Amino acid sequence: ITVVGASDIDMAVAVNRLIALGGGFVVAEEGEVTAELALPLAGLMSLLPFETVAEKLHLLRDAARVLGCVLPEPFLQVAFLALPVIPHLKITDRGMFDVDRFALIE
Repeated sequence: ITVVGASDIDMAVAVNRLIALGGGFVVAEEGEVTAELALPLAGLMSLLPFETVAEKLHLLRDAARVLGCVLPEPFLQVAFLALPVIPHLKITDRGMFDVDRFALIE
């Protein structure tokens, strides 16, 4: 699980909802979930139709912008942080991993 935020409470709300969804993306503000997309297949894929996923991603980006996020695709950027098959540096359960060298950073 990768979480980004400014409020411990909102991050806890988001992580708890993420666990309940079985993976995906969640935005929380003032202790409430404001947008979400369940990705129950390995935490990477949805069971919903493409159009529904696209709409939920749009709502997620809007919710993140309300909180001050200026990144065009914040959820893809965060998701790629933990995928050790995409170069260069990745966060794994074993520590920081250099994909180019295929080695943990000491």
